[in-house]
Amino acid sequence: MIKVGIIGYGYWGPNLVRNFNALDNCKVICVADARAERLSLVAKNYPTIECVTDANDLLNHSQVDAVIIATPVFTHFDLAKKALQNGKHVLLEKPMASTVAEASELIEIAAKKNLLLMVDHTFLYTGAVQKMKSLIDSDAIGTLRYIDSTRINLGLLQPDINVLWDLAPHDLAILLYLNNLKPYSINATGISHTKNGIENIAYLTVNYQENFIAHFNCSWTSPVKLRTFLVGGSDKMLVYNDLEPAEKLRIYDSGFEVKNHDDRLKLMVEYRAGDIHIPQVSLHEALKEMANDFITSILEQKVPRSTSSLGLEVVRILEISQQSLKQGGKEILL
Repeated sequence: MIKVGIIGYGYWGPNLVRNFNALDNCKVICVADARAERLSLVAKNYPTIECVTDANDLLNHSQVDAVIIATPVFTHFDLAKKALQNGKHVLLEKPMASTVAEASELIEIAAKKNLLLMVDHTFLYTGAVQKMKSLIDSDAIGTLRYIDSTRINLGLLQPDINVLWDLAPHDLAILLYLNNLKPYSINATGISHTKNGIENIAYLTVNYQENFIAHFNCSWTSPVKLRTFLVGGSDKMLVYNDLEPAEKLRIYDSGFEVKNHDDRLKLMVEYRAGDIHIPQVSLHEALKEMANDFITSILEQKVPRSTSSLGLEVVRILEISQQSLKQGGKEILL
């Protein structure tokens, strides 16, 4: 039985408490939040859980085996470092840290103390992403050619991070999970419509040397909410729509073949528009699967699906995208 403490009971905290508390091999024993009104909700719904307003009380709690941190990203490093130094396993919400240096230091501390450090990239635990992974790994869609992601909605504008840091980690984690290719360069453009200079619309391109490209469209100021993830292969194409209640993934037996490469003015292209297949994918709650992976990885000393090294690479891309944004979209080599 792993005894868990959760820091942060805001937007995501209630979901974490509910899912971890439902596991047979885990028990949430303490929740920390500086806001008394948030802790009153914990006390109402979970009378046996201890509530504290000071995160240090939780970090120093002698009975807590693992700490889950669901606070703003700028607080992640200090809280996670203290937890690890106190001998506690750590689960961080995405993105795992504000800089590559911070993420790397946390990984180093966890390794030295033989503790699990994991990042909550929840989408890696969805049935749709797992199905895409199996299709790509089995070469069912051919050679990867592109990934095109759209994650837009109206709000919530963040006061401390731009839209890429807020929304892109979801799809960057999927990108890194689906393929083993190493990015070559990053370029990003965006704009801020607020006086704080934080971009609310941004476009990120991840370039590869293997004739593969990934593009991400993120916005807090769209009149509609879209959550689409396109994967183009040489044989077939995938469309993952997270807003679909049931038919989240579609496989398109579509593509093209260039018949003549010699003369660009006489380019002959043959297009193929075949059947559309809707595979059955698991509709289980991804957060529950993630929670179980974290606890099981501690108990069995195994490597989780959402590793800290993957979390580090997400932060690396975000950090470089920030540099590109501030330089007007300049391509920056990794």
